[in-house]
Amino acid sequence: MSGGAVLGNGEGKRGAPGAAQPRLRLEKVTKTFEGLDAVKSVSLTAFPGERRAILGPNGAGKTTLFNLITGDLLPTEGKIFFHEEDVSRLPCHQRAFRGMARTFQITNLFFNLSVIDNLVLGVQALERTKFSTFRPMNSYRHLYERGTELLARIGIESLKDEQVRNLSYGVQRQVEIMLALTREPSLLLLDEPTAGLSLAEAATMVEVLEKLPSSITILIIEHDMDVAFKLAQNITVLHYGEVIAEGSVAEVRADKKVQEIYLGGEAKGC
Repeated sequence: MSGGAVLGNGEGKRGAPGAAQPRLRLEKVTKTFEGLDAVKSVSLTAFPGERRAILGPNGAGKTTLFNLITGDLLPTEGKIFFHEEDVSRLPCHQRAFRGMARTFQITNLFFNLSVIDNLVLGVQALERTKFSTFRPMNSYRHLYERGTELLARIGIESLKDEQVRNLSYGVQRQVEIMLALTREPSLLLLDEPTAGLSLAEAATMVEVLEKLPSSITILIIEHDMDVAFKLAQNITVLHYGEVIAEGSVAEVRADKKVQEIYLGGEAKGC
């Protein structure tokens, strides 16, 4: 395995290099803070429908890499291509309109609004109606139908009128992912979606993520390697901002450097 390799899982399958043009491509992306390279010369290619996990301990540069991809940070060096368009210097909202969406480590919802109102606000952001500030929210029937449809995908439509603050943390995380889907993204970045969840909640989250549309390319930062190995087709491992290993789940599991640095030797339980 080598950092920056172009990966997929076979001709004609989801995420296969031969199936389509790359959806996301990073070319030697570096981000320097006061002389320290938080991300160093990272190259990465992801294809339509690919599920890729970004692994590494705290301080490895994972979240910084996500911030660079989404435009929250601009690279010091290197280029970022989305649908083969150079978006390296574009602000986040322009990348979002091109089809990027993201969830964060900390839930980012309107806690005093209902579940459905949270989703309606997300759907409305894609329409010209976002500029209509004096119409009541319940006048947008088609937006509510879209929000309810998203909730039905994961079987929680019965909670649509519940205030978000009354939901369990696990359900809040599910709602946040549905909120990201309101933008109909082609690229979804998930930053530790199972962080803070119980074992049961984490298992439910895995089921939700496995049901996401196969057309979406997903990059996932995940601290739980069992979850990452179950969800991802391909893995990129960062260490001090650099790619130290990249490949299929089986290849990363067998990589001696990964075992030594992150798994404490033989990866018996992975």
